[in-house]
Amino acid sequence: MADLDLTRYPLPDQRVADPVAFSGIVIQGVSKRFGEKQVLKETDLLIHKGETLVIVGRSGEGKSVLLKHIVRLLEPDEGTIWAEGHEVTALGRNALMDIRKYFGFLFQGAALFDSMTVGQNVELMLKEHSDWSAEKISARACECLAQVGLANSEDKLPSELSGGMKKRAGLARAIVMEPQYILYDEPTTGLDPITSDAINDLIIKLQKELGVTSIVVTHDMPSAFKIADRIAMLSRGQIVFSGTVDEVRNTDHPMVQQFINGSAQGPLGAF
Repeated sequence: MADLDLTRYPLPDQRVADPVAFSGIVIQGVSKRFGEKQVLKETDLLIHKGETLVIVGRSGEGKSVLLKHIVRLLEPDEGTIWAEGHEVTALGRNALMDIRKYFGFLFQGAALFDSMTVGQNVELMLKEHSDWSAEKISARACECLAQVGLANSEDKLPSELSGGMKKRAGLARAIVMEPQYILYDEPTTGLDPITSDAINDLIIKLQKELGVTSIVVTHDMPSAFKIADRIAMLSRGQIVFSGTVDEVRNTDHPMVQQFINGSAQGPLGAF
């Protein structure tokens, strides 16, 4: 990989003086290593309340790892993460469970339980974390399924669903607790272009209807350009660029240009 002149392309300023007062999520100096591989390296990132932030980068660069750190599915080796004025990385178990209720998570493979019906999958969080009656929980699950275009599918098993329908069911489960943030891990991976675009439309629809903050990990640039308010590029363990869709299209940053053009030649390398 060719070295960049960092004086010309410095890392974007992604720090705030007072994380408690910041409206959104603050990731500061987060590092993560798996064995000999350094995945995140003093990573800084700001996620503003109400925006759709898309995190792009090559496969294996740590996008999903960064996403999982936000809700502490993974623990950082170093650094801090703040959400809604709370230092997530310092919370005890009970406080962490409470802060996770702010978040919905659409996993890459939807992560539905095969032995449960679609409705039971969506109901699970409410059964675990509310004192609602069975009737109210069932009604809420059906409401969320209808919201993602899966009305009357609550009695189906995940094996009866297409890939796109599984993503929708996973998204219904992600919104059932009325989260303030939705984390999307590669929401269009493995889907055909038409189904992918329908998922993109659904992300936009939910962001507008629910007023949520959306954090989307993808390497699908057509999707990123369609849904993003802002795009951040992760490479070599750090956010190397952050900007609006127009700023991403127009920047001369060689890493960004190589990625969005899909070229094997450039500072990102071919492998």
